[in-house]
Amino acid sequence: MSGVSGSVNGVDSPLAHAVVAHEWAQFQRTQNEGGRASCQDDWRTFREMRLAQVLTWPEALQRSYADDLDDADAVGRNLVTEKYARMMASTSPARYARDLAPHLPVLSEARRATQEAVIAVQVRWAAEFRERYPLLGAGMRLLRTSQDTRTDTSFETYLRGELGTYSARTFALYRAMVDGERASGGNLTERTVEWTVRLAGFDGLADAEAAQPA
Repeated sequence: MSGVSGSVNGVDSPLAHAVVAHEWAQFQRTQNEGGRASCQDDWRTFREMRLAQVLTWPEALQRSYADDLDDADAVGRNLVTEKYARMMASTSPARYARDLAPHLPVLSEARRATQEAVIAVQVRWAAEFRERYPLLGAGMRLLRTSQDTRTDTSFETYLRGELGTYSARTFALYRAMVDGERASGGNLTERTVEWTVRLAGFDGLADAEAAQPA
């Protein structure tokens, strides 16, 4: 298992914390259909969930994504808003096509195909994680886009939305990370959830799994 000790970053990483704080600032400016969402007032959960992801990234990827956030601010874009908008291609396709897609950067067919290859690897990792840790897995998002509803967004759809906001430079670094993880026999979902449970106060995945209600 690729555990927390295998990450190149520590929980005290100033860069990772800065990235998550910047995302939070953009999240605060995201306008939701029906008004402000309750999760926009839950900094603690947002911090733990996003930090757990960013802490698995190499420093070069963290820096590149930090630059993406800065670049977005400079031209009036909001990457968090764009992420949620892209998800609606699955959860609300008519509204997406009519109101959202015309305002989003267009991804080339080559970029979309490469993203789908990365997504397929990560969906497989997530499925394998759920088999190994079924109680923790039960508390996670739905797995596949085919399971999406208007109110529930799957891991696959969420990941597709997020990857679509990355610059070409950031996506190349992200893809390299996934390729390296796969080559080493690792599992990015496992590393991310291990950070999540440690940030929540557990000793590790086994400890957190044992604490879940059956």
